[in-house]
Formats: sequence, C-alpha cells, structure tokens
Amino acid sequence: MSNQTPVHSDNYPNSFYYATANHLPLQPQLTEKIRVDICIVGGGFSGVNCAIELAQQGFSVALLEAKRIGWGASGRNGGELIRGIGHNIEQFENVIGTQGVQAIHEMGFEAVEIVRQRIAKYQIDCNLQMGYCDLATKPRHMQELEAEYQSLCQEGRGNSFTLLERSQLTQVIGSQMYQGALVDSNSGHLHPLNLVLGEAKAALDLGVQVFERSSAIKIIKGDRPKVFTEHGEVDCQYLVMAGNAYIGHKLDGYLGGKVLPAGSYLLATEPLSQQICDEIIPQNMAFADMRIALDYFHLSQDNRLLFGGLCTYSGKDPKDITQALRPNLEKVFPQLKGVKIDYEWGGMIGIGANRLPQIGRLKDCPNIFYAQAYAGHGVNATHMAAKLISEALTAQAERFDIFDKVQHMTFPGGPTLRSPMLAMGMLYHRFKDLF
Repeated sequence: MSNQTPVHSDNYPNSFYYATANHLPLQPQLTEKIRVDICIVGGGFSGVNCAIELAQQGFSVALLEAKRIGWGASGRNGGELIRGIGHNIEQFENVIGTQGVQAIHEMGFEAVEIVRQRIAKYQIDCNLQMGYCDLATKPRHMQELEAEYQSLCQEGRGNSFTLLERSQLTQVIGSQMYQGALVDSNSGHLHPLNLVLGEAKAALDLGVQVFERSSAIKIIKGDRPKVFTEHGEVDCQYLVMAGNAYIGHKLDGYLGGKVLPAGSYLLATEPLSQQICDEIIPQNMAFADMRIALDYFHLSQDNRLLFGGLCTYSGKDPKDITQALRPNLEKVFPQLKGVKIDYEWGGMIGIGANRLPQIGRLKDCPNIFYAQAYAGHGVNATHMAAKLISEALTAQAERFDIFDKVQHMTFPGGPTLRSPMLAMGMLYHRFKDLF
C-alpha cells in the first residue's frame, strides 16, 4: 500500500486498519459560529458521503465529527462490500408497494456501484478486491441460495453469479464446514478506514468544512436548525443526522430510541504464507455465512486473515476478543490452529428492529434528515443513503420517500433495559438457527 503513514490520534482503536491507514491531516475543532446551507453530524460513511453528494450539488456544507473521521463503525467494520439493502424487503410491501420493494432491491445493486465509482473517480487507495461468497451451513440455507440464484437468473443477472455445490467449494474456500455457496463477482472487500479517509479528502477538495473533535452536544430545531458543540455553533438551513450507533439519546431521543448499538468484533492474524492463502481462500474472495450469529472473513492486502463475528447485544464487550473469536476461526480453518493473532478490535454497529436502514426526516422538523441502522451491512447502504438524502434535497425525493414511509419501532426499556431485552430475543433466533 502506498503512503502508509498511520493516522495520528490516540482515539482510533489499535486495529489492523489503523496500523495500515493512509494519512489524513487532523482537521480543526469548531471554535466559532458559522452559517452554512447544510450541517452534517457524523464523520463516517453516511456523513462523509452526504457531504460529497451535497457539495457536488453546490450546497455549502459543514461536517461535525466527535472523534476522528471514520472513528466509529465505518473505520472498524469487516470491509465487505456486499449487494443488497435490508433483510426480507417483501415484509414492507403493504407500506411501500410492489414497486417500492423492487426499487429497494435495485438500489442494493446500485449501492455497490456507487462505492466502486467513488473509488475510481477520486483514486482512493483502499485495496478493493471483487469477489464474494454467501456460505450455506445447512441444507435450508442451500435451498435459499438456490431460490435466490434462480431469481437472479430470471432478472438477467445470472452472469455475475455462480451457485456451487459442496463438492465444488474447493474452488473458492479450503474449509469443510459448508454445504454450498453463491458466488457474487460484483461484490467484494476493501480497507474501510482508507475508503472513508479517501472520501473525506474528496469532500475537503470539494469545499466541505470538516471539523474533528467537535461533538454535537445540543440541537435546536426550527426553520434554521442550530447545532452546538463545546466551543462552536452551526446555523444551517438543513441538518443531517448521521451518527448511527453513536447518536445517543441525549442528542435526539427519537432517533436514539430506534437504533440499538450492538458490538461486533474482528481479528487479524499474522501474515500467512502464500501457500496457506492459496489453500484457504484461493481466489481472494470475501465470505459470510448465513447464520444469525454469522462469521465473515477475507484476506488482507498483506496476506492476513481478517476474521469477524460475535455480534453481541448485551452492551458488554468480551473480556478477551481473541479468546472469544479464535474457536470460530479455527473451526472454519483447522489448518490455522494456533495461528498468531496480531490485532483484535471491535466497535458498535447500529441495528433497527426490522433491519431496514432508517432513512428519513423528522416529523416534527422536516428540515432535519437522518440515516442510520444498517444492521452490519453499511459499506454499501451508507453510500446509497447519502445519495437518497441528496436527491431529496434537490427535489427528487421519490426514492427517499420509499424509506421514509416505513415506520420504525422504538426499542422498549430505554437506554438501560433495551440491550438485555434484545439479547434475550436474539437468543431465541439463534436457537431457531440450529435447525
């Protein structure tokens, strides 16, 4: 990788991504009162890409990030760029209609292309590699993959997909755990922190004012919302809330109550020999299995296995991430038993009750927009959300309105009890996943 100067901040987790991050200069704190067309709260994929989309439309934009660009889920995630937005979209047909369901389905493919085009346009060095597999761990999963493949072929997308039976899996993975797989040549994996840092540089080049270490601590709604930080203030015509799992109840109780922060964790092994890499992942693809408590993994640019999973809803991190994740890694790849782990890290992803990204505007203040709750599939969906908000702000709200029509449940129990309650619910779904 070129220009591997680490990001200079103690705020980032000691992850593999941080250790191999491209340099982005520290941006200033907001220390004065400014006036812009649009203020964005949150410096992850959603916020940074909103800034790009809106600056391209000629708006003056200020972006506030509490820590550093990409400090949250955008710079810590599994780095898998996978088609699709939401889960079981058909459940919303009574609200958004058949055309709405089909539109979201199409956006799931478009979202991947937005990322690819952004990387190409701004020449972002983030190690994009195409190729991804959904892995079946039981016959029921294989039936689902077969049905999906048939549907994709009927849509005319079959050339991008390959359905593999168990006997064919050695083409893509050196593991005996799986029943089969669906290969998607138009999805893949990348270095997520370098993607968001590269996008932030693009936003800066477009004239966006980016402020780091500038946490939004208070919002006043109205015809021109105001956002207050510890040392400054932004007066704006429109406000975009893009803090996701880190938005919190104090800043906005409505949005905070509709997204649950859930922990997700990753390991990075020591660099592996090319022989081992060719044995375990011969085509350098990304993978995720189809369980509720799924594993996901791929190789890094320097031949490490990046292995993630262990999504927790309890609000508590594992005492030892390596000890918690190593058994899963060694179950998938017994040939890596005892492999040295060089990095371990985790962070919070935002999950909504119905697992559809929440994209809309506040009912009591329609000039405040929001995007959150990507349920662990945010690399592509965040970019689509940014495009939809930009469309809505330029009088092309048809696709934005599809998401805005869906009502999202507020998690019961408030900040204290909602995590334990959801954890109990997820235990039920994991139990069902055994059969």
